[in-house]
Amino acid sequence: MNREELKSFLDFKVAEYNQPGFIPNDPVCIPHEFAQKQDIEIAGLIAAVFAWGQRKTIINKSREFLGMMGHEPHRFVMECSDQDVKPFQDFKHRTFNGTDALYFIHFFKWFYSHHSSLEEAFLGSLDRETGMEARLTHFFELFFSLPDHPKRTYKHIPNPSRKSACKRINMFLRWMARQDDKGVDFGIWDSIKPSQLICPCDLHVDRVARKLGLITRKQTDWQTAIELTKNLKKLDTEDPVKYDFALFGLGVEEKF
Repeated sequence: MNREELKSFLDFKVAEYNQPGFIPNDPVCIPHEFAQKQDIEIAGLIAAVFAWGQRKTIINKSREFLGMMGHEPHRFVMECSDQDVKPFQDFKHRTFNGTDALYFIHFFKWFYSHHSSLEEAFLGSLDRETGMEARLTHFFELFFSLPDHPKRTYKHIPNPSRKSACKRINMFLRWMARQDDKGVDFGIWDSIKPSQLICPCDLHVDRVARKLGLITRKQTDWQTAIELTKNLKKLDTEDPVKYDFALFGLGVEEKF
């Protein structure tokens, strides 16, 4: 199909999947269980970090983790004692274990002691027009800037400089920064414009995008995510990652 036909087709699929009915069976339902901005951020990052494998398992393990925080993640990380965090030593989700859990809590406690929003972790001294590669690299470096951080935890915070497609962190940023009136994405951050976002590129999105000619690279890495987003910008310059809904829905729900 030509560009106009492709845009029409994908716009139709965006409208079909970018609506409240999408929420309950997707990891985005986890931050939707909270109202306070900081709780949404913590719950969103946890759900995104856990987001590989079956969606049902991702959702259940995210709820288990946040339940251990009394369903008040921001209050918990700010007030927790050494005794409070001990149960997290036994937490496990795929390759995410107790060591990772304890460091995440340690980072959240340190960060929110100095900042009001996790949005600031993607800024630093960067200009508002700075590209996402620099922002994600900055976040990775900040996240692991605390003394004696466990190197095994690196795998849970993707970094484009390590050639990762950064699917999970790009999904988290879509949730936080993308604004529309459909109620799925939150749009609670304003320092990152929707036009700056990079499309999350997972197995399902990758497969559909290749079939539609939106990806030509053979491997899936950061440059693949850039290529996909560049081609989606030809369909919508200001909001290219809205097509994540279409590509993911076509891949997961319709087995396109």
